[in-house]
Amino acid sequence: MTIIAIIPARGGSKGVPRKNVRPLAGKPLITHSIEDAQESTLIDQVYVSTDDQEIATVSTQYGSKIIDRPAKLANDTASSELALIHGLQELEHQNINPDLLVFLQCTSPIRTGADIDQAIAKLQAEKADSLLSVSPSHRFLWEEVNGVAKSINYDYRYRPRRQDMNPQYVENGSIYVFKPWVLKETKNRLGGKIALYVMSEMAALEIDSVEDFQMIEFLIGNRE
Repeated sequence: MTIIAIIPARGGSKGVPRKNVRPLAGKPLITHSIEDAQESTLIDQVYVSTDDQEIATVSTQYGSKIIDRPAKLANDTASSELALIHGLQELEHQNINPDLLVFLQCTSPIRTGADIDQAIAKLQAEKADSLLSVSPSHRFLWEEVNGVAKSINYDYRYRPRRQDMNPQYVENGSIYVFKPWVLKETKNRLGGKIALYVMSEMAALEIDSVEDFQMIEFLIGNRE
């Protein structure tokens, strides 16, 4: 079985300029995802899909191969799926036909190589076609529709205890695993039979601001 990791990382970033190469715990953000993939015992090769030369240079220094992404697939409106589809096509042009793709988002760096291996094992054990990593959620959710507040995942008139609620999860963006046909046929990272890999609540933290960098750097430093 051939398993390939793809890490999309474009050069543009509105919230935090040059986010993907900004230092986190002493090294560029993107390198944490590269090293997690390299730490996995099941991933055969790591690719970074990027339109940016600095990201490509840093990624190569840390042992990743590069997929040159066209600028039209790296603008603010381009989805991750477009980058993944392009990446898979580039692999196939090189006669690389993976059995599984692992998609890692470098803005969700609280994971390990062991997490990746366990996620792959979970997909295989459940005979699933795709998998996403999730974190437990015990929050009471609300929405406002036409000026009217409505509870979403519970009845506010009968507020349950946390231990009495059915398990609920939030997509944490850290790990996605899927068979190539899912991406080709659905144009989506998820499809067919979907499995969940449950991680810690901390893994749901994502980097979208300078403050996120500071918080996650603290957490990673204490973990190590």
